[in-house]
Amino acid sequence: MTESIYNINSFQGLSQKEAKKTLMADGFNELPSQKKQSWFSILIRVLSEPMLILLLAGGAIYLAMGEPRDALMLLSFVFVVIGITFYQERKTEKTLEALRDLSSPRALVIRDGEQIRIAGREVVRNDIVIIQEGDRIPADAVILSCQNLFVDESLLTGESMPVRKVEWDEKMNSQRPGGDDLPFVYSGSLVTSGRGVARVNYTGINTEIGKIGKSLEGIKDEDTLLKKETAKIVRAVAVIGLILCALVVIIYIFTKGDVIGGLLSGLTLSMAMLPEEFPIVLLIFLTLGAWRISKNKVLTRRSDAIETLGAATVLCADKTGTLTMNKMELSNLYVDDSFCELDDTKPEKLSEKFRTLLECGVLASQKDPFDPIEKELNKMGELYLKDFTKDHFDLIKEYPLSKELLALSHAWRLNSTELVVASKGAPEAILDLCHVNENQRQQILQKVQEMSDKGLRVLGVARANSTLEILPDNHHDFDFDFIGLLGFIDPIRKTAPDAIKEAYEAGMRVIMITGDYPGTAQFIAEKIGIKNTEQYLTGEDLEKLSQFELQEKIKTVNIFARVIPEQKLLIVKALKANNEVVAMTGDGVNDAPALKSAHIGVAMGERGTDVAREASSLVLLNDDFSSIVVAVRLGRRIYGNLKRAMGYILSVHIPIAGMSILPLVFNMPAMLLPAHIAFLELIIDPACSTVFESEKEDDDIMKKPPRDIDQPMFNFKTVLLSLLQGLGVLIATFVLFLFVSNSGKSEAEVRSFVFVSLVLANLMLIVINLSWSKNIYQIIVSANKVLFAVIIGAMLSLFVVLYVPFFADLFRLAPLGIKDFLWIGLAVLVGLAWFEVLKLLRNENTKN
Repeated sequence: MTESIYNINSFQGLSQKEAKKTLMADGFNELPSQKKQSWFSILIRVLSEPMLILLLAGGAIYLAMGEPRDALMLLSFVFVVIGITFYQERKTEKTLEALRDLSSPRALVIRDGEQIRIAGREVVRNDIVIIQEGDRIPADAVILSCQNLFVDESLLTGESMPVRKVEWDEKMNSQRPGGDDLPFVYSGSLVTSGRGVARVNYTGINTEIGKIGKSLEGIKDEDTLLKKETAKIVRAVAVIGLILCALVVIIYIFTKGDVIGGLLSGLTLSMAMLPEEFPIVLLIFLTLGAWRISKNKVLTRRSDAIETLGAATVLCADKTGTLTMNKMELSNLYVDDSFCELDDTKPEKLSEKFRTLLECGVLASQKDPFDPIEKELNKMGELYLKDFTKDHFDLIKEYPLSKELLALSHAWRLNSTELVVASKGAPEAILDLCHVNENQRQQILQKVQEMSDKGLRVLGVARANSTLEILPDNHHDFDFDFIGLLGFIDPIRKTAPDAIKEAYEAGMRVIMITGDYPGTAQFIAEKIGIKNTEQYLTGEDLEKLSQFELQEKIKTVNIFARVIPEQKLLIVKALKANNEVVAMTGDGVNDAPALKSAHIGVAMGERGTDVAREASSLVLLNDDFSSIVVAVRLGRRIYGNLKRAMGYILSVHIPIAGMSILPLVFNMPAMLLPAHIAFLELIIDPACSTVFESEKEDDDIMKKPPRDIDQPMFNFKTVLLSLLQGLGVLIATFVLFLFVSNSGKSEAEVRSFVFVSLVLANLMLIVINLSWSKNIYQIIVSANKVLFAVIIGAMLSLFVVLYVPFFADLFRLAPLGIKDFLWIGLAVLVGLAWFEVLKLLRNENTKN
């Protein structure tokens, strides 16, 4: 048999009644996607935050006291936070929806003996589906009839070349995708040439795509170390704060007999002690970081992965579509023991023999093809063969590719008496058509091997001239001459070599994982600069290795070839077992389990599938591999700035908490009320975090090795310096408080002194913590614009609550004069002067 018999009319298909019954039993042919969060679930999650619970409690107490204005002020903070959260959730959801397919692919099926086109989600088991060039396969199916059918399964296998399909022999059981001459097609794959009729075996979650999606359910998301560390600190301090809160309430009731006042004082202390800013600033930092990264065409799906990026030690990259373009380019021609390299950016005139080879390749292709190789041949023909066109010829007969002969031929009429037959296909098949002798055959096959070792996909080309009036049924009956070889390559991304070089300079190791053959993988790896390319492991090798053996091997091997999805997941797990911090890039369904299991999964936005995107932490919107290096750089910058911001927050909490409890200890009026704490924590602190976030990275940030992910952000040095800064401000503020209290000023005026001192100290702490090496003058001169915006905004807000009677009454404050501000400024400077002296001494020691 030279070709498969393609016959649609012999199929009756399901009846509409049968299809409806199966649809009711199996459900729609679609994969379950991540559920959207309802507005109610978002509301519950936001309201469960400790700070908001305290604000709500404070509002309730004020209402019980008959103070609706105070209650509304506190509740307004709650509404602001809820509004911001809703906006962020909605924005993220819209961005993800924009990436999803607009609708499921349409499918042509036979029902009740008639061809009808339906939505892909309505395809059911045992449906008869007609597939042809350009179609997306709607479900897993078995081929009943086909002609010259080739399917691109790269989304499932990682192999860039389409695979040949044959009819089912009614015996073979279902097989995994990948490899030629299988009678099975799979959901999500693409028909590149030919046509066929198939019967659906599996739909929805039962397809190969569905199985991969199902494996994702067993992989749990991991919180980052920083998130765990922050949560642990918040819990510990919250417990201490609650205990002190209870003691304050008891002391207040017994000493002053005021239950409501005791509750408000205890609530104020709890709000002052609770380091709610840690998770809030962490959220703000990562949200702003996500926005900053998005400007570099990277969408953040899990913002906490941004800080993990700076600690990444291994980057696992899928070859097809990530390091390469996932398309075929004609790069080499071979004729009569000589090669010619083509460059579509600088086309040069071809010699006659290479011109003849390219002409025959074009004649052996369709006029308007879908197959990527034939598209490339036509493109290069237009580029290099300016005066050559198929319009001068009439296509008389096509000889399609078959399982028995992996070559196809086109017979064209040159004139009234002469025909030219052009053939292209597997080199072995073309050599059989040409009936070359064994010596010639071995010489040509040696050249084929040389080209294959360079990562090329090789096709042979032959030509025959004929004057026959009646053409034979088999192209074997023509007298073909061997013309030459065409070499196609899946080109590497132009940005990949520089990106990999920068990754190595940053102390990151690069591993390439692919479904392709080892020779191709090694060639690509060498070309893009991956190290240690002489070593590789195949999928077959992985099957033989124990987990421990794989952990040892993976310490030096950077190339993994002929790998299936489950094995990619094993590779990532082995790296994690070796305490590596793994970032995995990929675009296909086959990458999804590894993407989800990795510390940072990076999916492709243009070529990537929904399954891959939903499993990932980051999505490269432009599919540019170099964007991952930009993300790493920003991840390191964000972490460094975040560390300084967290140190500042730790230090500023000490005077706030101290001034909440010390007046009570000395049996003096409470200086800070819940409104003051809310003002400090929900307006100034989040705004200040933007100052730190906006700081540029150091010039050598990508010359340093990745940070140790197990090293806590709050190490001894950070905590000690932050505590000393906070104690300095607390001592200065408390001394000022005692001085003013004994000067005959009113309670409102004393409270204004304390409140303004804390606001100014807050701003001063921001400035001095922007750098632990520059002095305050150098920081101000080189500071970003956001710093000045925050200072101006904070001072304007401060003047509003001091000098606008309505707000001054709400905050229980009184106006201050210029002289008062000078005293406050002096106290704050004295409290923090020691840190500037410490910087000076440290810089002197460094110079010496």
